[in-house]
Parts: sequence; structure tokens; C-alpha cells
Amino acid sequence: MSDLNTTNPATLALHAGYRADPATNAVAVPIYQTTSYQFGSTEQAANLFSLSELGNI
Repeated sequence: MSDLNTTNPATLALHAGYRADPATNAVAVPIYQTTSYQFGSTEQAANLFSLSELGNI
């Protein structure tokens, strides 16, 4: 990234701030594995997000 004025802002947002590993010189953006959940009803979803019911959100 020699010229920050011509680099796409999305690229900067993804890669800026990461430094090479001193042992391997590898630079990798962490990947977070996620999933989605289906709620039984809108009431259940509201309860989960308001933390009045335990479950995955």
C-alpha cells in the first residue's frame, strides 16, 4: 500500500493495521466463522435480543 490516496477504502478497512508475523512474514486477516439462526416467532426474537430469554442470537 504505497499510495493510500489511490487504494480502495474497502481494502484499507479490511487490511489496515495488520502487521507481518515476524517468524513467517505472513499477513492474514482473521476469518470469523458465523452462522444464522431461525427464530420460532418475532416474540422469541425480541426476547432473545432483549436478553430476557436465553439462546443464540
